[in-house]
Amino acid sequence: VRYIHLNPLRAKIVSDMRGLNRYKYSGHRALMGKGDCEWQDTRHVLSYFGKSLVEARRSYSSYVKEGLSQGRRPELVGGGLIRSLGGWEAIKGMGKRERIKGDERILRDSDFVLQVLKEADETFNRYYEMKRLGYDLKTVEDRVCRIFKINPEDIYSKSREKVKASARGLFCYWAVRELGYGLTDIARHLGITQPAVVYAVKRGEHIANQNHYKLEI
Repeated sequence: VRYIHLNPLRAKIVSDMRGLNRYKYSGHRALMGKGDCEWQDTRHVLSYFGKSLVEARRSYSSYVKEGLSQGRRPELVGGGLIRSLGGWEAIKGMGKRERIKGDERILRDSDFVLQVLKEADETFNRYYEMKRLGYDLKTVEDRVCRIFKINPEDIYSKSREKVKASARGLFCYWAVRELGYGLTDIARHLGITQPAVVYAVKRGEHIANQNHYKLEI
């Protein structure tokens, strides 16, 4: 946790601990009580540093500061497992019975590590397959417009009208989760903020699951 949360300081994105405490793209901010992340288990991390919230945050903050002098730690960066096995081809050629060293960044045994890597690989394969079939933002736009019986400009409007907000959510969900577009790219494309895209993706996921909507025609 400490190593990851010091990344903005090491990268000089923020200049000091005060800036890090308020940096909105890091879980450190939530741990320090400067913002909320609904999915982040701040209580679990802080429980290691004290019984009361005030005490825990003070101790955690001191612990993070102590890590500044450590600099970069090679054992916590890069694809250690993949490199140690000779790359993806070597991993794919392994038998299931062979036990291998786990990647230290994934705190479980080798089977779990390989499952995580497999799922990540499948996600990327999904992105490439969709793009190979010609799916792009225009495809998503057309599909969403047909479902909600609206015009393309309705997706790009800032209206909070339910049908338009729902259409925008489904558009964001498919663009990000199905085609692999980045949140920043979609925010720029729609002319909205990145947090708004995050919210729209969640909304779109709920709509797609509830109504069994699929991007593929």
